[in-house]
Amino acid sequence: MVKSTAKRILVEGLGWILVVVGIAALVLPGPGLLALFAGVALLATQYEWAERRLEPIKKRALDAAADSVKTWPRILLSTVGVLWLIGLGVVWALQPPVPGWWPFRDGWWFPGGLTTGISLAVSGLIAGGMLVYSYLNFREIKDDQHQDDEATATTS
Repeated sequence: MVKSTAKRILVEGLGWILVVVGIAALVLPGPGLLALFAGVALLATQYEWAERRLEPIKKRALDAAADSVKTWPRILLSTVGVLWLIGLGVVWALQPPVPGWWPFRDGWWFPGGLTTGISLAVSGLIAGGMLVYSYLNFREIKDDQHQDDEATATTS
């Protein structure tokens, strides 16, 4: 009884945290739809309303993943973003000295230090992993759809 109650509280708590983080990451850097989907998936184990909303979120997340690797410029831009995020995390973690041109208090130069730098670099690694996953799993689907669209346009 106590074990099942603790498990339920843990699942619900984690689900709601992922939902909030996912919503925030829709407008901030991060895997918003993925976190939102994971949160709703956890909540769907406890609530019927969450189970009903799971499929549309899953479809949008998969569509976004497929669209992210639809063209080579998108893949290149995403790769540059991933590398920039990892690089920023490394620089942030190293805490270079405050330059003379910095117009604010020294405490505003890379605030957060090592923890912030690590979280940025880890976010970049997660984004890179998701990009590779999307490329391996969805690029072929988009190529097939593109060829089908061209064949339809040619026969019309």
